[in-house]
Amino acid sequence: MDFVSIRIITGDVARLVDFYERATGVAANRATEDFAELRTASAALAIAGTRTVPLFAPGAARPADNHSVIIEFLVDDVDRVHRNLSAFVEDFVQAPTTMPWGNRSLLLRDPDGNLVNFFTPVTSAAVAKFAARATP
Repeated sequence: MDFVSIRIITGDVARLVDFYERATGVAANRATEDFAELRTASAALAIAGTRTVPLFAPGAARPADNHSVIIEFLVDDVDRVHRNLSAFVEDFVQAPTTMPWGNRSLLLRDPDGNLVNFFTPVTSAAVAKFAARATP
């Protein structure tokens, strides 16, 4: 088994895709006006409109209603990412902070209110865990 993606259901695909393209520097593959993917070396962030929900099960997902999942991106320098995002991110939850498990983390909310964590391993154990996987 291989984990390949996480999908966000949104009422405004274009707005959310634009946000994640700016935040990550990754260009999205926009398959339709209702579906796009931002691919990294390890997984993809899929963004789909509400019109896609009935294709799976009507009412199975609701946009802007996540209260338990944090979308995480491994980056080379979380403090630089924080400076770059400050120009357009409206809701920072936590400035870069070194966590007990060895990552320096920046927590924010995307335009739909989903929690997003950009992090950089800073302790030797955390660095070893994520060796050679960080991106700018």
